[in-house]
Amino acid sequence: MKKIGLSLALLLFVVTTYAQDAPAAQEKKNSPAAVSSSQDDSATRIQALEMLVRSLADEVAALHGEVRELRKAGLSAPPSAGPVLLTSSQPEPGTPSIPTTSPSPAVAAPAPQTTPTQTFGGANSNAKLLNPDITLIGDFVGAAGHNSVAPSRSLELHEAELGIQAIIDPYARADVFISFGEEGVEVEEGYVTFTALPAGLLLRVGKMRAEFGKMNTAHTHALATIDRPLVTNNLVGGEDGINDAGFSLSRFVEAPKNWFLQGTAQVFRGDSSDVFTAHRRQDVSFVGHVRAYKDLTESTNLDLGASYARGHNELGSNFVTTLYGADATLRWKPLRRAIYNSILFRNEFVWSARDQLSPSNGVQTQHAFGLYSSIDYRVNRRWTVGGRFDRSGRATDARLTDTGFSTILTYWPSEFSQIRGQYRFGHYGQGGNANEFLFQFLFVLGAHGAHPF
Repeated sequence: MKKIGLSLALLLFVVTTYAQDAPAAQEKKNSPAAVSSSQDDSATRIQALEMLVRSLADEVAALHGEVRELRKAGLSAPPSAGPVLLTSSQPEPGTPSIPTTSPSPAVAAPAPQTTPTQTFGGANSNAKLLNPDITLIGDFVGAAGHNSVAPSRSLELHEAELGIQAIIDPYARADVFISFGEEGVEVEEGYVTFTALPAGLLLRVGKMRAEFGKMNTAHTHALATIDRPLVTNNLVGGEDGINDAGFSLSRFVEAPKNWFLQGTAQVFRGDSSDVFTAHRRQDVSFVGHVRAYKDLTESTNLDLGASYARGHNELGSNFVTTLYGADATLRWKPLRRAIYNSILFRNEFVWSARDQLSPSNGVQTQHAFGLYSSIDYRVNRRWTVGGRFDRSGRATDARLTDTGFSTILTYWPSEFSQIRGQYRFGHYGQGGNANEFLFQFLFVLGAHGAHPF
């Protein structure tokens, strides 16, 4: 560019000089004393200046061509190490050549390759590389009233759950939930999920809640009630439920009529509360679950499920407990007012077949059945009301049947806390009623992921 500027300046100087010399030459030409001699000198000088102007114009054109070529080459042209001698095109004979030394034309340097600065707090995907989501959930409960069959404490920190969740790499994620209670510390769940297996399979390995129905998969703080239904306590292991070390394999399948199906097969060690007990290494337990989901409208969906579980019970390797389950959930949640109004209607049924000793020291099978039906209505952004009906036989003695119902009122100061009250009435199979008022305070610290629906 400096070369072009210098050439243009020189061309301007020559043109100006020619313009100044032309009148003087004309006056000398008109002078009677020097007409013959000045005629020849002026003609020679004008001819030389014209030749120089043409030469400079050719040089400027050549330089413009070089600039165009460099622009086409773009960033592929390497930077010059120093000044380059640019020579003009060959002038006509008798015209002096004017070489010029100038740096090579400036070429835009490629942008430097820099490593993006890692920022924290969820600004980009690198933020969670060494920073998992950590959550602490506190669950404080209390009880007042009368219950002589299954009394609970008047006040207790029922559970403080520490959750650590993170994406390991593009192919797996890890979830660990540690429960701190007044009776000790335990790993409630701790598993890794492999999300990029062939054929759309999803593999989960570790300690986890079994995919049996809806209530068994839910953590205590995620329930819409303070307690768990009678059928869960009597047939599916209570608060701990079917929760064991093993692996789970599942897959989603798109079905006709806009249905989505999910099939899950799980194998566990065989130790789950008082439901299953492994006496030998081969006494593993099995769980299977099939789920069907469909959107009925923009705001309404239906979720159906069927479950199966089999394992050995505490009486020995020759005694087996088999569970069958079915669940149905209907949810209405308008998209434009989801945080203000919603309805969740859920039903779950469980059949239990448990081998145990008969009075004659033989083996007999106890068949028990239980269910619950619940509904929750979100009145507005802060308040939710609900109710639940319970009825369940007992796994060890199917002749005893417990029934009950509850009403629940929940206040949400924010999405990070809840205050809940529950009235519970129960009638137990061996006799006796329960009239209780339960209350609960929940709080969340940190980023807690959404629970499955």
